[in-house]
Amino acid sequence: MNISITGGSGHIGNCLIRELINKGYKVKALVHNYNSSLKDLDLELITGDLNDKTTLENLCADADIVYHLAAQIAIDGSNKDLVYSTNVNGTKNLIDVCLEKKVRRFIHFSSIHAIDPHPLNEVLDEDRANIGNTKIIYEKSKAESERIVIEAKKNGLDVVVLNPTAVIGPFDFKGSYLGQALIKIYQNKLPMLVPGGYDWVDVRDIVNASIAAIDKGRSGERYILSGHYLSLKELSSLIGKISNKKTPKLIAPLFLAKIGLPFIKIYSLLANEHPLYTSESLHILKNSNSLISSKKAKNELGYTTRSLEESLKDTFEWYKQNGIIN
Repeated sequence: MNISITGGSGHIGNCLIRELINKGYKVKALVHNYNSSLKDLDLELITGDLNDKTTLENLCADADIVYHLAAQIAIDGSNKDLVYSTNVNGTKNLIDVCLEKKVRRFIHFSSIHAIDPHPLNEVLDEDRANIGNTKIIYEKSKAESERIVIEAKKNGLDVVVLNPTAVIGPFDFKGSYLGQALIKIYQNKLPMLVPGGYDWVDVRDIVNASIAAIDKGRSGERYILSGHYLSLKELSSLIGKISNKKTPKLIAPLFLAKIGLPFIKIYSLLANEHPLYTSESLHILKNSNSLISSKKAKNELGYTTRSLEESLKDTFEWYKQNGIIN
């Protein structure tokens, strides 16, 4: 079976490719400008982007399954045009080519951020409406791209949508936002924590569900892939337990964190790194639903999740082996 993937060099993408190759699939991957995470793997690489039709035609030629993972993530209010162009227009471009090439199944990686988290005190499942009024361009773009994918089913494309939560785990070559946060907590380099938290899920569990979606996913359906909810305080405590090191404990109220945002931005610019605390990330933390259900994925895809402690241990061990932390 021939499988084509966008966003192949990303965290989920490179882990998915590794497992697909292990299972004997023939893989072709679209990369934009980063591919060291795919070094020495047995696959065909295509360099280009989602707004070039010839590139997409080459990617989808003879493809049975297309996984769409490529996306621009932004939690600092920047690059709004690029985020929209990539996440929305790029998705539409790819769908058009998949229809032309008569791809058997299109598996789209959306996000939990495409779904309205409110009300926070009720279980969030696939029946919850997509997020509507939001100022965060990433959330808006993921909701819109998911709508485009579901709409494509009416035009004859067999589609399945996956909505993972906050993905962590080994093989994070590019240094994702979440990976950077884990490292800073591990190294006790966050001056403060803030209220709120995320639902954390292992990339390897996401990959297993993604492969199961080839045959088990129902056409036109979406599947939430959640893991375990922990506040930042609880996460820091667990990392401290694993590392046997001191980790951040100070909890700053949100209003104080917001006051400090300009200084955090300046520090990040001087350090040449992405700020972890932004107005957008604080908003997401404050409005994160702790009752996210993956019951549907468990029932239909055979989805399972390992313990968060196991995920974190394996993640930090991988960082050590690759010289990212000591």
